[in-house]
Amino acid sequence: MSLAVVRSRAPAPGRAPEVTVEVHLANGLPSFSIVGLPDLEVRESRERVRAALQNCGSDFPVRRTVNLAPADLPKESGRFDLPIALGILAASGQIPAEALLHREFAGELSLTGALRPMRGAFAMACGAARQYAGAGSSLDGAAMRDSDPRMPEIYLPLGSAAEAALVPGIDVFGAADLPALCAHLSGSVDGA
Repeated sequence: MSLAVVRSRAPAPGRAPEVTVEVHLANGLPSFSIVGLPDLEVRESRERVRAALQNCGSDFPVRRTVNLAPADLPKESGRFDLPIALGILAASGQIPAEALLHREFAGELSLTGALRPMRGAFAMACGAARQYAGAGSSLDGAAMRDSDPRMPEIYLPLGSAAEAALVPGIDVFGAADLPALCAHLSGSVDGA
C-alpha cells in the first residue's frame, strides 16, 4: 500500500477538531513534503520523524508526501510526529494499515523514537468524546467515521495518557516509544 490514513486532533482550545493525516509514498527524487497549513513546529516534524524511524531500525522511504486535512485549519505543535511516523510505516507496509482504523494518535517523537509528553491530551479526548456522542445524530459525524459510531481508542505518550483517561467513555493507551507502539499495533504484544 502506498497510501495510509491516520487520525489525530488539532490542539484548538475547547474543541480539538479532527485532523486526518494522509501519507502517500511515490517513486522519484528524495523528498519529504508536508502540506495542509503546517506551522514551523509541524514542518520540523520531517527531521524528528526521519531520525526516529531510522534510529528505531525502520525503513524510511525515499519520497513522501504528508497531507494534514482539513487544509484551512492551522496545525501546530509536535503532536503530529507520531501520526506522520505511523502513516509512513503503514504506507510502506511495515505495520498493518488496518491497525490504524478506529484509533487516534498524537505525540511528539524524540530522535531516539521515545514519545514525549504533550499538552492538550485532555482536550483531545474531550473532542473525540463530543464528536462520537453526536455521530449517531449528525450526518457529518457519521460520514467522518465511515458510518461506525464506535468510540475511538486514543494512543498518546505515556506521560500524557493519564490526563486523557479522565474523560469517561474513551479508551486511552500510553506508549513509551515508537517501537513498543508498533509492536502493539502489529499484534506482537498485549499492550503498549
